[in-house]
Amino acid sequence: MAFADGNTDTVSLTDEEFSVRLEALGPFESAPRLAIAVSGGADSMALALLSHAWAQRRSGTVVALTVDHRLRPESAAEVRQVSEWLTARGIAHATLVWEGPHPQSDIQAEARSARYRLLEAWCGEHGYLHLLTAHHREDRAETFWLRLARGSGIDGLAGIPAGSERAACRLLRPLLDVPSDRLRARLREAHQDWIEDPSNRNRAFARVRLREARGLLADEGLSPQRLENTMRHLGRARQALEASAAAVLAQAVELHPSGFAWLESEVIRRSEPELALRALAAVLMTIGGADYPPRVERLEGLYEALVRQDLARGRTLGGCRLVPQGHRVMVCRESAEIEPPVALLPGRICLWDRRFRVTTGTACPPGTAVGALDRDRLSLSAEARERLQWLPGPVRPGLAALRDEAGVVAVPALGWRRADAHWLRDVQITFRPSRPLAFARFTVV
Repeated sequence: MAFADGNTDTVSLTDEEFSVRLEALGPFESAPRLAIAVSGGADSMALALLSHAWAQRRSGTVVALTVDHRLRPESAAEVRQVSEWLTARGIAHATLVWEGPHPQSDIQAEARSARYRLLEAWCGEHGYLHLLTAHHREDRAETFWLRLARGSGIDGLAGIPAGSERAACRLLRPLLDVPSDRLRARLREAHQDWIEDPSNRNRAFARVRLREARGLLADEGLSPQRLENTMRHLGRARQALEASAAAVLAQAVELHPSGFAWLESEVIRRSEPELALRALAAVLMTIGGADYPPRVERLEGLYEALVRQDLARGRTLGGCRLVPQGHRVMVCRESAEIEPPVALLPGRICLWDRRFRVTTGTACPPGTAVGALDRDRLSLSAEARERLQWLPGPVRPGLAALRDEAGVVAVPALGWRRADAHWLRDVQITFRPSRPLAFARFTVV
């Protein structure tokens, strides 16, 4: 399971070097609280040790989070081993389990998506603002090659950002310019073993095949070190484009607290095509909740329809429905794509449909859930039904509604709640999409 052999000549990453890299991604609290994603592999184990030392010097705390994807029979034993290693070093540890049915295809991508959902949800529930991952120089280079093979544009080829803002936390990657050998050297220095995931040797995965070709690429001058300069140039270009696209969004998009958006068609039409496409992708991801934009050919089709003023009766794209209304286009959730209801627990926070943040009080009764209003409009009061008419028709089915065992108990967008539900005073539902219209500036390392 564990390995601690290899090249002993490599110089390990020092605490001082790590501190410079992490503090460049600040600011941090006076007593920082860091969550560290730890798989048990060499890179994440090194990150846990480095982060723990950094936080201790600042009277802070660190908790290591390990996701058990339950994709292999031995995963539970590996998680227990990681927990024992970290606990022995005074590092708090929590295990997060990927429950439910697992996909039969595109397993790595689905596992990655589930992993981040679990990690970010834990951070939100426990009040940890900073989530650190151990992506390093070789990871960055592999990502570049994979995205190049898929025909990615500037955003993809600019590489993995060192910092990004998520709905529940800040995702930080302080090791992006550090070779993995230096992280393994740090573990050997600390006499710390690690786990080798057998999937890292499975040639069915493109990353593994690229890893095997690393020597050949380096011989042709395409080493991870050389690619850093290319990604740095592309990163600066991405920064400039994002700033210009944000200016377009500020003029073109109005977000409504009920969970939809208005899009000014004329602003899109008179913008540079590249900026218009970026703005369209951003609003679709914000309302639709997707991690990635729609395929470029479909975005271009939408843009061309807007330019020709030929959206007709509307269309669907990226989990959204787009309906022209005068000089504007309404962008709302596509009904068929809305997430099913989610049970609410007392004193907890959840993100429903990747649009609404729900905070419950301790009085929240069992059997309470948040979901789409859908066809339950008839159970509302006459006043609430009248307010409902003020909203565009396609928006109404997707409004966030609270239910208990007796039916709909509240629709916050309408300012309505059932008279007997006094506990609702402690419940807050806010439109806080997992993907904001404009992120913080792309980080270039």
